[in-house]
Amino acid sequence: MTGYLYQCELALLELAERSWDDITVEVRMEILDDIEFLYEDTDDPFVLLQSKHREQAGRLSETGKDFWRSVASWIDALTVLGCLSAGTMPLLRLATTQVAAEGTFLHQLRAGAERSVADALAGMEAVAQADEPGNTAKDRKKFTDLTPAQRYRLVAAIEIHDASPLMSDLDSKLTRTLGIRPGQHAQAILDDIKGWWYGMAVELLDRNQTRASVTARELQCRLEEALDQYARKNLPITETLRRLTAAEIAAYKDDLVVAQMQWIGLKDRTIATHLRDYHHARAQRSAWLRDFTITEQALADYERRLWDEWDHVFTRHTDTVEDDTPAAERKAVGKRVLDDTMDKAAGLPARPGSTTESWIGRGTMHSLAGRPQSTDNDESVGWHPDYPDLCQNHNEPQGQ
Repeated sequence: MTGYLYQCELALLELAERSWDDITVEVRMEILDDIEFLYEDTDDPFVLLQSKHREQAGRLSETGKDFWRSVASWIDALTVLGCLSAGTMPLLRLATTQVAAEGTFLHQLRAGAERSVADALAGMEAVAQADEPGNTAKDRKKFTDLTPAQRYRLVAAIEIHDASPLMSDLDSKLTRTLGIRPGQHAQAILDDIKGWWYGMAVELLDRNQTRASVTARELQCRLEEALDQYARKNLPITETLRRLTAAEIAAYKDDLVVAQMQWIGLKDRTIATHLRDYHHARAQRSAWLRDFTITEQALADYERRLWDEWDHVFTRHTDTVEDDTPAAERKAVGKRVLDDTMDKAAGLPARPGSTTESWIGRGTMHSLAGRPQSTDNDESVGWHPDYPDLCQNHNEPQGQ
């Protein structure tokens, strides 16, 4: 179990280290190898990484399973990539907590002045052709079945990173790599990052999910969110609030967000004012996500806080509505729900502990009210006391 957790946390550490040099780096797990690194808009990884954790450091064995199963895994991956014989080879890294002893071909495959591909290849071929041990025979045969040119090409791409930090040492190294300074909140910030990362790891490992990789930009964004939670840093506002044109207003005429306001009897001028918040808040949230200023998870948390404020307001105002309450009074109740909800939303920041322009909260609340109703949407928002029934009869296009 420690080995599996080590793989997840090593992927995070490696992504953090690479983010300092190239923010476009992405990581994925268990596709072609334990851990893989690639660049945006590319399908082929530039690093395939095998992670091996052993509580007892000891020596990395030339005949052991850790090395030869890694070799077999790389051969399989390179066959899929089609680069065993030609093309660009990825770096093949074995990160192990054990030590590659001097005089072994494993030591000759470490990075540095003592690296010797030719000597390492000769040593690997001698071990691979031996009769024992039986528990690596199939893996070693995969290597000997390669052509001499393929074997050399493979070995030249291998790097042994021995004496890697143990699981118990990863936290301190990750803290330094992320740039988290010692202080009152250092552990809380690290816990936040690791909690987020394990959620990402589950999505990467779940083949039913659509997520294929996690980017260095996402990690940087999440780190900034965690740091800002304690520094109380405000989100940047890049949208300029302006009155919408007639064409922009008309583009929303069939949307549920407009119908919600029409059901409580709002006039066109008032609807246009609310649409201004709605329009610019949507654009600002999109900019935040596009620029990795905020994560989707943090934005979803913000929406849940907005929904909670609306729920209190809606429950309070509609508690007196009965089956025989006149239509006019129902509309009046809906207006009060809208007005009080907008007041609440205006003061709720998108990032806890910071401040956010009031139109962001109002516009985001309208976005919640503009989402189509569905059986699995228990957090719907509306103004009219009967909005769930009215929404069912509204012919809203899907995917709005």
